[in-house]
Amino acid sequence: MSRVGRAPVAIPEGVTVAITGQNVIATGKGGRLSMILGEEVSAEVKDGKVVVTPREMTKRGRMVWGLSRNLVKNLVTGVAEGFKVNLEINGVGYRAALQGKNLNLQLGFSHDVIFPIPEGITIKCDKPTAISISGADRHLVGQVAANIRALKKPEPYKGKGIKYETETVRRKEGKKK
Repeated sequence: MSRVGRAPVAIPEGVTVAITGQNVIATGKGGRLSMILGEEVSAEVKDGKVVVTPREMTKRGRMVWGLSRNLVKNLVTGVAEGFKVNLEINGVGYRAALQGKNLNLQLGFSHDVIFPIPEGITIKCDKPTAISISGADRHLVGQVAANIRALKKPEPYKGKGIKYETETVRRKEGKKK
């Protein structure tokens, strides 16, 4: 039995959740997000909490139960607080700067890499070697961070590249004489 699915999702103050059929819409200070639940589960608002329940106790229904509950939780948390991912840039001459709606990255290539910032995402560069990505949609924030990191992954010999703030790069020993 799913233990995650059983826990109801608390709705914080300032957030409203509307459920019509399989569509869940959350509105708060972070904006308005919506999602469509799978056919295996249903959701309802009870006493200031969102309760997700499976329609049938089949194997698939139990699998989707916890997933759907966590997706609804991410929806509510996103419009209430938002999500944030920090990236670090390591390497001599590697830096990032904002230019309007684009992120300009100098990563040791013969040209600058221009990364367009998608709607719903805010990027800040407090230092030339630090990038902060934030937004209400957890999936979109993580995907943008992964796309930026994929431009120049950290390499194991000198540690150059773009890495997550919490990531540790396993360093390898260099060539011996």
